[in-house]
Amino acid sequence: MESDTKLDHTMMIEQNIPPLNMQIDPSRARFPCCIVWTPLPVVSWLLPFVGHIGIAREDGVILDFAGPNFVCVDNFTFGSVARYVQINKEKFSMNKNEEEYNLVESGRNQNQNQNLSTWDSALRKSTQEYQHRTYNILTCNCHSFVANNLNRMEFEGGGWNVVNIAVLILLKGRWVRTASMIQAYAPFVIILFAGITFGGVHFLTFLAFFAFVLVGWFLLGTYCFKNFIKL
Repeated sequence: MESDTKLDHTMMIEQNIPPLNMQIDPSRARFPCCIVWTPLPVVSWLLPFVGHIGIAREDGVILDFAGPNFVCVDNFTFGSVARYVQINKEKFSMNKNEEEYNLVESGRNQNQNQNLSTWDSALRKSTQEYQHRTYNILTCNCHSFVANNLNRMEFEGGGWNVVNIAVLILLKGRWVRTASMIQAYAPFVIILFAGITFGGVHFLTFLAFFAFVLVGWFLLGTYCFKNFIKL
């Protein structure tokens, strides 16, 4: 009787411990089920809200669309992660039929195993697709790759694109550490100070024009000219 009580107590404790593979570990660049962000050289120095993004597998390994026909694995292209958003997997349609998932895992429904979606299987399919895609920073880029993954898993109903992915990171992204925020914004502050000092109004006009053109391009390409920006 006493042993049963200890067993129940142990099981309750274990249920309250998060799985190790879901724990974020920046020192090892492990961000399970996260969208991750890092600044881009030059572009982020002028517009600090612009950056390079990727998406991580359940084991925390980061995948990012880094060039023509190339998805980088476990080597985030432009440096260490500065911000991240961890996704709640319960919001994916792939997890709605939990009973069916359990049947597959227990081996009682092996015939459906190939058709059942998981986080990693969705990432695998998008990776295979983007290994045959031409990279273009204006029409098919890292944001397109992440949006493709989220749409494939129908996260919050789908409808993800390069614009709302960027807004998600901007509004809900968590900084890995304070130093990451400083490293991301310090070049912008320095260039802004130097630009105002030596260029004055002309520099501010250039900066505003650059931001208007870049943001306007992606807004028009996403919402006005459908399929212009690839997902």
